[in-house]
Amino acid sequence: MTVPEHGVHYLEIITADIEAARDLYSEAYGWQFGPTVPELGNAYVATIPGGSICGIRAPMHDQELQGVRTYLRVADIAAATARAAELGAMIALGPTELPGHGTISIYIHSGIEQGLWQVP
Repeated sequence: MTVPEHGVHYLEIITADIEAARDLYSEAYGWQFGPTVPELGNAYVATIPGGSICGIRAPMHDQELQGVRTYLRVADIAAATARAAELGAMIALGPTELPGHGTISIYIHSGIEQGLWQVP
C-alpha cells in the first residue's frame, strides 16, 4: 500500500535503548524489524500497517535528543520545505537525498521537529 501525500511516511524513534524500543513495538504491535539500514542512520526498520515505515535508531551525535519525529510524504520536497519556511518554520535540514530512499528535509516550528519525505 502506498502512503498518500501528507500521510505519515516514516516514523523515526531516536533512543539510546534501541533493543527495548524494538521489543516494545514488536511485542505490543507485532511489528517485525529488519536489519539496520545505513542510509537511515543505522535504524532498524519495519513496515507498519497502512504502508508507513518505522525506524528505531540511536542518536547520531551528542546533541541529538531522544524522541520521535514523523516524516510526512510530499510530492515536491523543495516546495513543501519552502512553504514551511513561509509559514514561520525554521529549516533545520534542507532537502537532502538519501540514496535509494528519496529526499528528506526537517523543520522546527513551535519547538517541534517535523520531517518531510519525497519518495523516488
